[in-house]
Amino acid sequence: MFNIVLVHPQIPNNTGAIGRLCVNTDTTLHLIRPLGFDIGEKAVRRAGLDYWHKLDLRVWDDLDAFLQAHPDRSRFFFATTKTDRPYFEQKFREGDYLFFGSETAGIPEALLQQYPQQCMTIPMSKEGRSLNLAISAGIILYKAIEQNFSTYRELM
Repeated sequence: MFNIVLVHPQIPNNTGAIGRLCVNTDTTLHLIRPLGFDIGEKAVRRAGLDYWHKLDLRVWDDLDAFLQAHPDRSRFFFATTKTDRPYFEQKFREGDYLFFGSETAGIPEALLQQYPQQCMTIPMSKEGRSLNLAISAGIILYKAIEQNFSTYRELM
């Protein structure tokens, strides 16, 4: 129903948790290389990701390959700490792409600058600088599901 796009994820546990989230919400997971870990069958089995084979997973060689394959970017939404626009002001629709950057660098600045109206943030206190990647993905994905629950219910 939705798409989560992880741009250069670095921490395998975060990606594993997001993969589980995607399986349980009928969401496609797009991973943009380079990745900070191995997702080969042996590595996935060793990590105990027994649901990984159920995941609708697409792996892209780089961000340019992903962008070239998706010329209509009107339904791309970028999670970032570099905007004041809260995620709950976005109006999500079935098929939207929810982007999350690497744990260390976030989404590339050039991409954020191209789509400032499609950037969103999760409001936080001044005491913290960011949330865990998997938590952030869950917060925003479930808001998108809430806004589209009648369609989502039909899928389940």
